[in-house]
Amino acid sequence: MIAYLLRRLLYAIPILIGVNLLTFALFFMVNTPDDMARMQLGVKRVTPEAIEDWKRERGYDRPLFVNASAEGGARFTDTIFFDKSVRLFAFDFGFSDDGRDIGREIRERMGPSLAIALPVFVLGLFAYVCAALLLVFFRQTPLDLAGVIACVVLMSVSAMFYIIGGQYLVSKAWRLAPISGFADGVAMVPFLLLPVVIGVVAGIGSSTRWYRTIFLDEMGREYVRTARAKGLSEMRVLSGHVLRNAMIPILTGVVVVIPSLFLGSLLFESFFGIPGLGSYTIDAINAQDFAVVRAMVFLGSVLYIVGLVLTDLSYAWVDPRVRFA
Repeated sequence: MIAYLLRRLLYAIPILIGVNLLTFALFFMVNTPDDMARMQLGVKRVTPEAIEDWKRERGYDRPLFVNASAEGGARFTDTIFFDKSVRLFAFDFGFSDDGRDIGREIRERMGPSLAIALPVFVLGLFAYVCAALLLVFFRQTPLDLAGVIACVVLMSVSAMFYIIGGQYLVSKAWRLAPISGFADGVAMVPFLLLPVVIGVVAGIGSSTRWYRTIFLDEMGREYVRTARAKGLSEMRVLSGHVLRNAMIPILTGVVVVIPSLFLGSLLFESFFGIPGLGSYTIDAINAQDFAVVRAMVFLGSVLYIVGLVLTDLSYAWVDPRVRFA
């Protein structure tokens, strides 16, 4: 297993370099350092001298990839790409264009992001699996047909509709929960109720239908017929055999998203005013803050790779036949 982990770690290095390179190229194809300086200083009444000072203070006065005026290795190291990207591999995110410590912002905002993402993930997974098992238990009946139709309808509705509709009904019309905002400690619970409920409901259509398909595929296997021949009830067949053998496809979709929970939800955090990493990324994009965008893309890539490795490890945990070559 150690050799496998080391090999996956080595594979991750060129992937992260490629992601960094692509992010850098795409960002600076749209925005030049002059554009970034104007955005930070204000488009009106900004002088060329002020732009040059801003670029010099933040290291944007150098060439992007190749410094033709330098000699030797400095031709590649004395550039914006090398200066801004290499330090990321040591998780040194540096400072945003407005001077704030990005690492500290990430640590402070990770808590609010997890406060909404974790309940949605846990409650949603439980609700989706239970709903899918219920539909499979009543398969080929009017209840199953109605459930499938409801899933298709629910998955056809945009998440924006759930958010706006939920805010209008629950917060504005019925006044059961705050429409947006956040607080520390136990005081955050009222602010999380509505986004958590909407987050679970928004995913119930597509997820329940997906899990139902997995369980129905398992129902046609030989071991299910054997379990029934032994006299086991349908509920025990579903919970004790089908669910256990369906764990690998379930884990494929579940474990890989766990690390990304730390990055928060761009949509939910923006609509509900939660100061997490999702809203932090949106604000950085709007402000054309390359330092923050680059850090968040890099962090997302690292967490995604971690999720893939955890998924592989979980396969061996649920199925002893899986071996790491």
